[in-house]
Amino acid sequence: MKFMKLGSKPDSFQTDGNNVRYVAADLETDIIVNVGDSKFHLHKFPLLSKSAHLQKLANTNESKPLEIYISDIPGGPAAFEICAKFCYGMTVTLNAYNVVVSRCAAEYLGMHESIEKGNLIYKIDVFLNSSIFCSWKDSIIVLQTTKSLLPVSEDMKLVSQCIDSIATKACVDVSKVDWSYTYNRKKLAEENGNDPNWNGVRNRQVPKDWWVAEVCELEIDLFKHVLMGIKTKAVLSGEVIGEALKGYAYRRLPGFSKGMIQGGDMAKHRSTVDAIVWLLPAEKGSVSCSFLLKLLKAAIYVNSGETTKDEMVKRIGQQLVEASVNDLLIRAAEGEATMYDVNAVKRIVEEFLRKDQTAEIQSLEEGHEIQERRPGILSDASKLMVAKLIDGYLTEISKDPNLPLSRFVDLAEMVSGFSRPGHDGLYRAIDMFLKEHPGISKSERKRICKLMDCKKLSVEACMHAVQNERLPLRVVVQVLFFEQVRAAASSGTSTPDLPKGMKDLNSGSHGSSRSATTNTEEDWDAVASAEELRALKGELASLRLASSERNGDGKSNIDKAAASKMRGLLNSKVFAKLFSSKGGQGENSGSDSSGSLGSANPEEAAKSTPSRNRRHSVS
Repeated sequence: MKFMKLGSKPDSFQTDGNNVRYVAADLETDIIVNVGDSKFHLHKFPLLSKSAHLQKLANTNESKPLEIYISDIPGGPAAFEICAKFCYGMTVTLNAYNVVVSRCAAEYLGMHESIEKGNLIYKIDVFLNSSIFCSWKDSIIVLQTTKSLLPVSEDMKLVSQCIDSIATKACVDVSKVDWSYTYNRKKLAEENGNDPNWNGVRNRQVPKDWWVAEVCELEIDLFKHVLMGIKTKAVLSGEVIGEALKGYAYRRLPGFSKGMIQGGDMAKHRSTVDAIVWLLPAEKGSVSCSFLLKLLKAAIYVNSGETTKDEMVKRIGQQLVEASVNDLLIRAAEGEATMYDVNAVKRIVEEFLRKDQTAEIQSLEEGHEIQERRPGILSDASKLMVAKLIDGYLTEISKDPNLPLSRFVDLAEMVSGFSRPGHDGLYRAIDMFLKEHPGISKSERKRICKLMDCKKLSVEACMHAVQNERLPLRVVVQVLFFEQVRAAASSGTSTPDLPKGMKDLNSGSHGSSRSATTNTEEDWDAVASAEELRALKGELASLRLASSERNGDGKSNIDKAAASKMRGLLNSKVFAKLFSSKGGQGENSGSDSSGSLGSANPEEAAKSTPSRNRRHSVS
């Protein structure tokens, strides 16, 4: 730390109790200066010769002995004593901790060059410019001391000088940084003395964010001004500025790493969050999406304004592909019935989609008429990542028993247009919702299951689905059908024709069945019974076993066996009974159902024509 000594005489100030200070000298004191609760018994000549303000007060006071009052001097009695000692020529040591208060007190007392050459203000200004502002750490300390002296320190330009000094040093090329600084990072091997190849010469490059640790020691208003000064110089990248904001948030907001604020002054925390959001660099990717989501959680927790929250939602939407499911789990406000704030996530997804919608329309430079439509800027890869992210998020929020079906469906439908090769994630989310909400109606169960495309389920998901007692029978049948199609395609065989009722089921058309049997729709939307699922379980498990062995020896025979097994599953008496009991006569009336799943009497399958049997065989 830099320091400067003024004067050479020994300190002869003494205390006489009851806040009385005096100078031990042969001459009797002839002036009493009252500073707050303290009394200083001093001599007029050394004081009045250097202070214009004391001269003015003395000239307008005729009391005997002379007694004056200065209750509003910056820094109070301690600061006045430093100035008084300087007037007496006593030794005074100035450093980063007392130089600002001394400068403000000297300004108040009018200790300018016009009163006497080499006065206190001149000497302090020389010390500030030649030493303090040349030191990195001293500049930080001095800036911190200016806060208790506002607005005087600001009016005297001391605050702006400190900020400019700090900002200038932070923007210096790292190759020219030769001063001491604090850097929170793991020490390198050579720094610990554990590197056998270290020759004692440190050639490690200074990191670009070397200045962050000290700046994070500042209160939010000073931190904000320093960051603004750094950004104004336009030297450091957005990523470095982002590191400073991240470091400040983790240091100043307790619980921030956990996505919450733990106690403390909420008004102060709110101003901190608002300032960090306001200081975020404009460049996309300057801070991570995970940090932005933590910042949004903090903004919600401290009840920041809508402007702050909207800005966060906008930025998160632009980087949503980087987010994780845990990042998106935003706790709902107190008093809400649900566990998580799903509406906030919906707004984020809307912002993500808005980028694509905005890019779809290109307007003319003049007239603003629509010229042509072009593809959105979102890539298929980014859409797929967001769709998988939302699937995982839906799985987590489905564990909340108070989550309304409408919120689940609305969010799922927002990404339903994204092309996905698989729907396993969505199936897991739907299954979790059905598990945690067993009391939903048949229509609600049907509504949520319609979000899923059974054709896009993996083998493992299909195996789970056909044994899932929470799914409507319609979904189980669809899964079985598409498994047959997949098995037939993989073995190179043809897929057997389906009865009209089954075709209508998979196409979503049920007009004919409704005309014949009014309860058919409800039967298909009902949950499959345990008995029905158990009957299918063994058949499908056997089929999967054959399918998993296709890459081994006897591949051709196993493929044929697998296809035959699946065909047998769909033509089995068990499944025929299932279909006929649910579909009834109305599903298959007027159709050729010989040998089909919809035959009223399963034994009719045995009476089917040889030609139809040959068409269904594996050749």
